[in-house]
Amino acid sequence: MRPLDWVVMFTWLTFIVSYGLYRGRGSTTVNKYLLAGKSMPWYAMGLSIMATQASAITFISTTGQSYTDGMRFVQFYFGLPIAMVILCATAVPIFHRANVYTAYEYLEHRFDAKTRALVSGIFLIQRGLAAGLSLYAPAVVLSVILGWPDRLTTVMMGALVVTYTSLGGIKAVTWADVQQMMLILCGLVMALVMAVHLLPGHVSFANAVSLAGAAGKLNAVNFHFDWNDRYNVWSGLIGGMFLMLAYFGCDQSQVQRYLTGKSIEQSRLSLIFNAVAKIPMQFFILFIGAMVFVFFIFERPPVLFQPVELARVRSDPRFPAVEKRYEQAFANRKDAAEQYLQAKTSADPALKQASVERYQSAQRELNDAHLASEHLVGKDFHDTNYIFLSFVTRYLPTGMVGLIIAVIFSAAMSSTSGEINSLATVTVIDIYRRHVNKGASDHHYLMASRWATVFWGLYAVGFAQYGRNFGALIEAVNIVGSLFYGGLLGVFVLAFFFKSVGPNGAFFGVVAGEAAIFAANLFTKISFLWYNVVGCVVVIVVGVAVSRAFDRKRPQQA
Repeated sequence: MRPLDWVVMFTWLTFIVSYGLYRGRGSTTVNKYLLAGKSMPWYAMGLSIMATQASAITFISTTGQSYTDGMRFVQFYFGLPIAMVILCATAVPIFHRANVYTAYEYLEHRFDAKTRALVSGIFLIQRGLAAGLSLYAPAVVLSVILGWPDRLTTVMMGALVVTYTSLGGIKAVTWADVQQMMLILCGLVMALVMAVHLLPGHVSFANAVSLAGAAGKLNAVNFHFDWNDRYNVWSGLIGGMFLMLAYFGCDQSQVQRYLTGKSIEQSRLSLIFNAVAKIPMQFFILFIGAMVFVFFIFERPPVLFQPVELARVRSDPRFPAVEKRYEQAFANRKDAAEQYLQAKTSADPALKQASVERYQSAQRELNDAHLASEHLVGKDFHDTNYIFLSFVTRYLPTGMVGLIIAVIFSAAMSSTSGEINSLATVTVIDIYRRHVNKGASDHHYLMASRWATVFWGLYAVGFAQYGRNFGALIEAVNIVGSLFYGGLLGVFVLAFFFKSVGPNGAFFGVVAGEAAIFAANLFTKISFLWYNVVGCVVVIVVGVAVSRAFDRKRPQQA
């Protein structure tokens, strides 16, 4: 990065932290610190929810996911609008009227303390792991730009995030998210414009779209049903809907956002906003990755996008042969792409088909060559998370690089701070205040919330040290979530819709649901999206069965 990039980046980071702390002033009680005094308007909550999802991982990994695997990942979100409508009719009014700090506090009202403690513990484990993955994303940024070790940068970013979160509270996080979401949208537009603008003069936008499509990068919709396929319409609509119901209805990091709303109507509007805007936004981000792919058809990409590992493997005696193979494969693909563009205007269908087949064959050859270069680092190494940043830092103009990096940094800080804040909320409200120290003052619980924030920040930093082992970060986050969300969703379905189910049914239903999910993960190859369906169904079935056997004499609770 050049001096102007550093100025732009630090100016934005200074502004966003200062703005967040300014808007978060006055958070001197537990209610104001954790729920912003229920003062948030719908647009602030809606943009904050979206900014939490559009984190650094979205920039870094989703674009790389599209570069390597095409746009089929967008199907993951097809169930989101349905989930938002269901939650607007159920979870939002129920949680607001229960006047709770956390979603799990409601479970004790409905069932009992042991069910609340179990579900709270599941959330703490799951969201703590996800926070570590979110924190690892900016480490990718710094390692690409400065060549710093990933582990050092996670520690540095963790210290900044913990400081910011412990001082600002949820109000600071939410209002900072609003500003960051605006910058994220601007950054997305600029990245797409530059990816298209930097294409060779003879490659039009229509040609770029055609090249991406012929290479299988625009595979946004797939109606073929396959249990083992992670992304198709059916896994997105059904499995994705269950995941989104669990994420927005049972995950405190999202529930806490709309619990800060002024009213039920304001909270509902925030979710409807996400129902309308999320899929187009995700499609746009994936399309950027597809255009970056086309750009690298004509501009030779590095053998490895991770510069630190690339420098290291250059001393490997196998590297010259791998690099030569890669260069030849790139040249073959570039020639095949040029012939494909020429054949597009031909009236001969056979010529067109032959050009497509050669282009696709050349792409497979290049993929194999790139895989061989990754294996020089290790069989489990993937450089997917470095693709977009390599494009940004090497080809975007001065100033714009700093702005994009600032977006990624601030988004990472925002998403991680929101997660840590929710972890602290559950720790203090559902564990500490409920089971450890029941009669302390409001100030005591406020300070406990701050210390809990510090603890979960350190936890996230520790888990982030293993981020390099998780391949595409955007998939890793969703896989971790799917291991737990099915159980969470199932118990809330029991709470909302099965009034005859008692505490034993709820507790053992969750235990059985989680066991079923981990069994599916260990012993089957079904897509992780189906884990949410499996877990939810098992919780309901076991919960109803156990309640009929052991909870018959228990008075029904509203």
